[in-house]
Amino acid sequence: MTEPIYLDNQATTPLAPEVFEAMVPWLRDNFGNPHSPHILGRKSAAAVEVARQQVCALLPNDGEMIFTGSATEAINLGFGAVKAFLSEGRNKIVVLVSEHAAVRDTALSYQAQGFEVILHPVGSDGLVSMEQMEATIDQKTALVAAMLVNNEIGVIQPVGAITDIAHKAGALMFCDAVQGYGRVAIPTNIDMIALSGHKIYGPKGIGALWVKNGLKVPTLIHGGGQERGVRSGTLSPALCVGLGKATELCADRWDADAMSIANLAKSAREKFANWTVNGSQDQRYPGNLNIRRDGLDVARLMSDVRGVAFSAGSACASGSGRPSHVLAALGLQPAEIKSSIRLGFGRYTTVEEIEQAASLINRAAEEQL
Repeated sequence: MTEPIYLDNQATTPLAPEVFEAMVPWLRDNFGNPHSPHILGRKSAAAVEVARQQVCALLPNDGEMIFTGSATEAINLGFGAVKAFLSEGRNKIVVLVSEHAAVRDTALSYQAQGFEVILHPVGSDGLVSMEQMEATIDQKTALVAAMLVNNEIGVIQPVGAITDIAHKAGALMFCDAVQGYGRVAIPTNIDMIALSGHKIYGPKGIGALWVKNGLKVPTLIHGGGQERGVRSGTLSPALCVGLGKATELCADRWDADAMSIANLAKSAREKFANWTVNGSQDQRYPGNLNIRRDGLDVARLMSDVRGVAFSAGSACASGSGRPSHVLAALGLQPAEIKSSIRLGFGRYTTVEEIEQAASLINRAAEEQL
């Protein structure tokens, strides 16, 4: 069976060949525990620290980075910082309504701990209003969370400006940068940043939380005290090396990748000209194209087009069967949400694949309508 054309790079990316090669020695030969004091352990520990430096190269220079098992874990770890604010009378958490479920659900879990959680609205273009943010964030706000690049519709939020508003009120700023890290410049004023390995052609099973100097996050996983005493458990040198190498490739290929993605996006826009783009037309990461065609049954479309791997939204939402809360936040009606698809282009996507995929999808759509 021929492999489908892969256009779901927001869900996950293929492992870069260079990353695979970098990981092999740490899977096969260098088996030392990085927390052991002997020479094998020290060798593994040194590889972990090199990887840490590689990851930090694309992050602000005034903080430290903690390896985690995923971006979801990093989000849960970072949100713990709000607990210290209750004693100051700050019991408000503000997150954008269009945030990933990992942020939304983590924030909502703090309601049981005495916090008021505000799901802040976005406009029909998926972007937040600065005036509305200023009106919402006040002296009772402990934490504000905004995603750099939305995973479903690709819009780029002005997180630097949102951070300024949060800091003016004395609140912390958390940024889920999973879809932007390695591809979009990250503002330097943010307090906490979450990222993931498998969204940048690295391995699954590893993420990271960057924390600004002086900010303390409480222990999430108790045990041996590895990873700055807040995240216990033996690190995998192979996974750390893989994330480090993936980051290094992103840095080295920054301009080339951006040019390639822009070219792919241009081709896709042309091939899907009779579809409507969901979210901002301009303030978006071009590797994410969320589009709809009125009257279309996307579930049927995905069944009919087996030759293309694409989605109807985030992998999390698709798996749960729930309609997209992101598209609903734009004001789309249920029928419009059910007629929307997400196409994700990546480093290894070709223009020829875009053209073939467009032909298959458009043909199946026409047969429905």
